[in-house]
Amino acid sequence: MAHRSLPLLTIVPAPTLTRTPAFWTTAGLLLLVLAASGVPTPLYRVYQEQFDFGPATLTTVFGIYAMALLVALLVVGGLSDHVGRRPVLIGGLLLQAVAMVVFLAAGGVGWLLAARVLQGLSMGALTGTLGAVLLDTQRTDRPLGALVNSAAPGFGLSTGVVGAGLVVEYVASPTRWVFAALALALVLGALAVPLLPETSPRAPGAVGSLRPTVRVPRSQRPAFLAVLPVLVAAWALGGLYLSLGPSLAASVFGIDDHLVGSLLVLAMQGSAAVGAVLGRDLLHERAMVLGAILFAVGVSGTIAALVTVQTPVLFVSAVVSGLGFGLAFLGAVATASAGVAPAERAGLMSSIFVVGYLSFSLPAILAGAVSASVGLETVTEIYAAVLVLLAAGAVAGVRLRRRGRAAAAPDDSGALAA
Repeated sequence: MAHRSLPLLTIVPAPTLTRTPAFWTTAGLLLLVLAASGVPTPLYRVYQEQFDFGPATLTTVFGIYAMALLVALLVVGGLSDHVGRRPVLIGGLLLQAVAMVVFLAAGGVGWLLAARVLQGLSMGALTGTLGAVLLDTQRTDRPLGALVNSAAPGFGLSTGVVGAGLVVEYVASPTRWVFAALALALVLGALAVPLLPETSPRAPGAVGSLRPTVRVPRSQRPAFLAVLPVLVAAWALGGLYLSLGPSLAASVFGIDDHLVGSLLVLAMQGSAAVGAVLGRDLLHERAMVLGAILFAVGVSGTIAALVTVQTPVLFVSAVVSGLGFGLAFLGAVATASAGVAPAERAGLMSSIFVVGYLSFSLPAILAGAVSASVGLETVTEIYAAVLVLLAAGAVAGVRLRRRGRAAAAPDDSGALAA
């Protein structure tokens, strides 16, 4: 009796999104994790009342997140260039969901510190990788990777801060609602990652890439050095607003409403996103210079608001400095990443965010520690003055760089003629 041969089982690969849907899906995931990172800001005052701690502990809880993020950026920032983007994205999103669960169960400062460490490690793995996927999947005829990388922090953080502020103001158990919803959304995000195309094939050197290092390709180093002052100044202001902004609004300006305190962060971070969008058609260095000038004007207005104790001036200055932040950061990212090879994108983006988060955390921690003896208002005035000087230095540096290129141009043409 003849035996019929059984048909062989074939494994059908999972369908993946085409370039444009993949780009916007990645942008959505970036906004989700950035919103999750901003959610604790309006909740800090709730935790201060529950666990009875002051500004120094508050900035420590804030700063330990950024330090954990930096460790992850330094160790796994370029890992997706070797093992692929999708494994790193799935692991990072699930770790972020675990952090939300720890927040949900928090019963003291130790829990908050643990949750922020987990969240920082997750963000360190995700930030450079998501930024690289945006560069990988952007359309060649209409590249939007640098724009989305620049605008996403403002949109994402402000969405998280204001959303949490609304929940705190109008919901009886705010932490339960916020962190449960975010944990679910992050798990769903991890399940969606396999739909993204794998844009970085496996390459040797994965173990070697785990050595803590800042990976700036040699070809990008001059541009990277040129944008450093802008990165430091812009992110340092963001760290001040996100760590001490609501406390500053309450102690100096008498704004006790959680939602209004969150709107101060929105005024700055939301305007940063708008500034990045408005500057998308400007030349890279022009956007950076214009942004640095606006940033300096806005931060100077913050000093004026603190001296005069005028709440409207505080909000207007937050909007202006936020616009400058967005323009300057857009120009900085576009300048530093112009012409970078695909295999070096994740490492470069991680290096940019290493500088950003160092500036985001260390000055804010120092300000919180000093404020106990000097006073929050005085510390903020000094902090703002230093940022104005950095922004002015960035403008001067770009102009010197232009003059250097202009002076070298005739020599280059003469050499070509010879």
